[in-house]
Amino acid sequence: MSDRLKFVIALASAFVLVLAFRALAFSVYTVEGAGLQPVYISGDRLLVNRWSYGLRVDGNGLLPYSRMLRQPVERGDIVLFDLPGDSIQGEFIARCTAVPGDTIRMQDGVVVVPGLRDCADADYYWLESIHPKNPADSRHLGFISEQQIIGRVVTILYSHDDSKNFLEGYRKERMLQ
Repeated sequence: MSDRLKFVIALASAFVLVLAFRALAFSVYTVEGAGLQPVYISGDRLLVNRWSYGLRVDGNGLLPYSRMLRQPVERGDIVLFDLPGDSIQGEFIARCTAVPGDTIRMQDGVVVVPGLRDCADADYYWLESIHPKNPADSRHLGFISEQQIIGRVVTILYSHDDSKNFLEGYRKERMLQ
């Protein structure tokens, strides 16, 4: 086998491994808008661990949903989730306030655990966005299924002010927080 062919095979293999790792283990998501302030600001690039609650197998109708090596979402985790059906499109970030088995109640717009409404249905969570006016959370959508949870936010990889040029826009103080 020629050296060029070996190089191309090695490069292609590395590329496939990186894509598989990114798709299955970790992903980077960009925060857009002010809906997560003050914890996350527009331009933050968040590292999300897609394995934190087990490998999510969503066959898009071809296979049934399942999670391999399943771990429960814990109260206080900041998670990335998507919404089912025709509701708001995209991925969203929220903090898990109540887990299956908890009871909750709303008091002056704040969730109190324990409370009156039952979160006991298996695999449903009460997720609240960090900013109270963000419409993509359980206060507006109700309980969120585990099936919609993609993974746990691990850290801010880096932050870039997109209104500035490529080299000047990096916010060094927000790296790896």
